Amino acid sequence: MARSVIALVSLAQVVASDLADHLERRGHDVREARQPWEAESLLSAKGIDVVVVGDSLSQAEGRDLLRRHGGEGGPDFILICRPADLVDKVLALELGAADVVESPLNVRELAARIGGLLARRGRGAGELVVLENATVDLRSAMVMHRSGTEDQLSPGQVALLRLFLASPRKVLTRDDIIAAAPAENADAFDRSIDSRIVRLRRKLDTETITTIRGAGYRFDPPTQRAD
Repeated sequence: MARSVIALVSLAQVVASDLADHLERRGHDVREARQPWEAESLLSAKGIDVVVVGDSLSQAEGRDLLRRHGGEGGPDFILICRPADLVDKVLALELGAADVVESPLNVRELAARIGGLLARRGRGAGELVVLENATVDLRSAMVMHRSGTEDQLSPGQVALLRLFLASPRKVLTRDDIIAAAPAENADAFDRSIDSRIVRLRRKLDTETITTIRGAGYRFDPPTQRAD
């Protein structure tokens, strides 16, 4: 599947930079337009999934972009407004904006709203694995901890995690792991497997991967807790 495309229009530079970094690390293609004429050119080219319009544009200019490029077959629009702009918020929603978010912005919340819109369009952000203390996006190799911190998995760690996910509650021997998820260097044998498992457990902050003495390693999916 081709990467989803997010357009950031007239967002404050710091917010745009942080949001673009956040989205790109999750496998999205981010395009930016600072001026209205740049936005017009970007949106006219088609292929955009979600447009985020910042409050550096006037609300009238944002709604004008929505009128011309939103609607059936067009991208979903998220408009940023100031807290006092209730009338502008209602007008944007009546014109078909998918969401209106008040500033100041929280990048993680805004990224989550974008992810929800992409899922509605059948453009899900990735393959998500929920563990006790973190959620892993296998497509972007990103570990998102409940604490709010993030870690990046190496290709070898993604391959190793995929191997465990494909064989839940099954004991995998060292030979199984070497054959199906080789290390990223020549030091792939015997005790080095232990080191790979330890590093993966630490990065995932999980107890779901256990050592079975004299046999190998086993992944036990976490029990889903009722809220």
